[in-house]
Amino acid sequence: MTDTQGSLYAFGLGYSALRLARRLVAEGWRVAGTVRSAQKADALGAEGILADVWPGSAPDIPGDSVWLVSVPPDEAGCPVARAFGDQAGDKAVIYLSTTGVYGDLGGNWAFEWTPPAPDNPRGARRWRAEQQWQDAAGRLASVRLPGIYGPGRSALDRVRSGRARRIIKPGQVFSRIHVEDIAGGLQALLDRDIPAGVYHLCDDAPAPPQDVISHAAGLLGAGEPPAVDFDSADLSAMARSFYSECKRVSNARTKAALGWRPLYPTYREGLAAILDAETD
Repeated sequence: MTDTQGSLYAFGLGYSALRLARRLVAEGWRVAGTVRSAQKADALGAEGILADVWPGSAPDIPGDSVWLVSVPPDEAGCPVARAFGDQAGDKAVIYLSTTGVYGDLGGNWAFEWTPPAPDNPRGARRWRAEQQWQDAAGRLASVRLPGIYGPGRSALDRVRSGRARRIIKPGQVFSRIHVEDIAGGLQALLDRDIPAGVYHLCDDAPAPPQDVISHAAGLLGAGEPPAVDFDSADLSAMARSFYSECKRVSNARTKAALGWRPLYPTYREGLAAILDAETD
C-alpha cells in the first residue's frame, strides 16, 4: 500500500477519524466515509473527502478500501458490523475501541494482552463490538483508546468555561491521548499494512484528573478551580462511570510494533501545543 494509491473508508467521520482523513487526503489517498448530515457531507466534499449520509442511503464503499470504524456501539454491539459485516470477510478493519474494556484495575497497568473484563455497560458494549468485528473482518486491528483530548475538547476549554472543578478521588488516575497522536498511530498502522492485533494509543503519563485541570489553569493564568470531593460531586452518570475505573495504560508493545511515538507524551506538552496553535 502506498500513500498515492491508498484508499480508506471511515465509518464515522468524527473528531478522531477526521484528523486521520485530512492527513491522508493531503498525501494523495482516496478517502471516503459516513456522516450524519448532508450539510457535513457537503463540507467534507469541498475538502476532497467523499461522504455518505448514513444511516440513510446505502454507502458507496470502494472495494479496495481499508475500513476504519469509529461509530459508537449500541446495546447490541456495533451497528456497522450488523449492517456491513457480511461484506468484510476479506477486509482489513481498524476498529476504534476503548480501554474501558479492561474495567477497573485499581490503578494497575493495562497491557495489550490484558484480558478484557468490562464492568459497566459502556465497556461491555465496546467489547461486544470488538468481538463482532473479530468474527467478521478478514484482518482486525483493535485500537483501544483512553480519554481523548485536543483543540476544542480539552481542560483548557473547561477552565475557560468557568465550570472546571478539581474532582478529588484519592488514587484516581487516567491515561489520555491527544487527537493528533491518534491520527499518527493510525497512520503508522496503515503504513505497516495493518497487522492484526490489539493496540494502545495513549500517552506516557497516566495522571490524576485534578492535576490536568490545575495545569490548564496555570497555562491560562487563571485561578485554580475549586476542589470537590468525588463522593459529593454532582456528576453525570457518564462522568461517574469514568471515575468508576482506575487504571494505567501501557503503550510499550504498540510502540515496538508500529515504531510510533506520541508527539505529546504527557498532557503538559499536549495542552501547551493546543494553546500555542490558538495564538499563532
